[in-house]
Amino acid sequence: MDKIKAGIIGTGNISGIYFDNGSKFDAMQVVACADLDVERAKARGEQYGVKGCSVDELLADPDIDMIINLTIPQAHASVNLRALEAGKHVYVEKPFAVTREEAQEVLALAAQKGLYVGSAPDTFLGGGIQTCIKLIEDGWIGTPIGATSFMLGGGHESWHPAPEFYYQVGGGPMFDMGPYYLTALVAMLGPMTRVTGSARISYPERTITSQPKAGQKIQVEVPTHIAGVMDFASGVIGTILTSFDAKGGTVLPRIEVYGSHGTLQVPDPNTFGGEIRVCRAGQKEWSTIPFTHGYTENARGVGAADMAKAIQTGRKHRANGELAYHVLEAMHGIHDASEGGVHYIMKSTCERPAPLPLGLRPFCLD
Repeated sequence: MDKIKAGIIGTGNISGIYFDNGSKFDAMQVVACADLDVERAKARGEQYGVKGCSVDELLADPDIDMIINLTIPQAHASVNLRALEAGKHVYVEKPFAVTREEAQEVLALAAQKGLYVGSAPDTFLGGGIQTCIKLIEDGWIGTPIGATSFMLGGGHESWHPAPEFYYQVGGGPMFDMGPYYLTALVAMLGPMTRVTGSARISYPERTITSQPKAGQKIQVEVPTHIAGVMDFASGVIGTILTSFDAKGGTVLPRIEVYGSHGTLQVPDPNTFGGEIRVCRAGQKEWSTIPFTHGYTENARGVGAADMAKAIQTGRKHRANGELAYHVLEAMHGIHDASEGGVHYIMKSTCERPAPLPLGLRPFCLD
């Protein structure tokens, strides 16, 4: 079966891993790239042995089946819509869109045209989260009851060369890192039915200390410390804490899942591997669990490749638009709940993504 031919739009830093991994999979081949800066696209294309061109040229190419959208978040929805109008399937980096309305428009157009739409993060397809899914399904911790998740740091202005975006609409710790955590939780525990939370802007102005913009001021537009609570359809109650305000760091775990017969410590959902530990009821020591699945190194692009395999076979892809929208709605819902002093009832739901089968050959998704 011929590979699905993919073109990348957006040739910034993150594109490198998509070029590195994209054509290794049995279902997908990256054959072209485009950018608003056409010369950058051509240089990137030459670096990776693919065609570099303008966005218009890429979208008009009849040989391109699928677009991988790696633009800035504010452009995600508009580029997705252009790709769908051009008859291309589209896979986008996180977040799925900035607003719920934009995301709904993308989903509606994809359904109208019978095209696939998917979204990062795909880290939940890595060996770390997939092993945790299997442990839960196999009853290692009994019936899941609760989950906690923590992502705390001191902010991007101390290290990122252009940190302004992280404090503008569409940014903040929830929209920057929340997709990894909430997607992992849904992959393990299923969809959410209700969320609530509290959020604040701790520092209305922040000073960049990284180069090359050291000394410049950032006016903060979005909450930078958010505490959320999620009710899952399964009955699990989860919490999430995301912050750019933990100036002294943290020793908290990334994710823990609590069950009737034990506790599961889940690795960083922004990675594909990481240490997995279980402490079962009655035990005093934690046990480290080996991986049951592959993709334990940086396998970004596996979600796009899984979508390509789904296009070939007609099955549902795992990092799909419904999952991405559900997570997007939950993030907005936590902010809405804080602003309104209410619980937010989720309007969307999604299927828990099918786990990857055991024993897959490298770079094969079925």
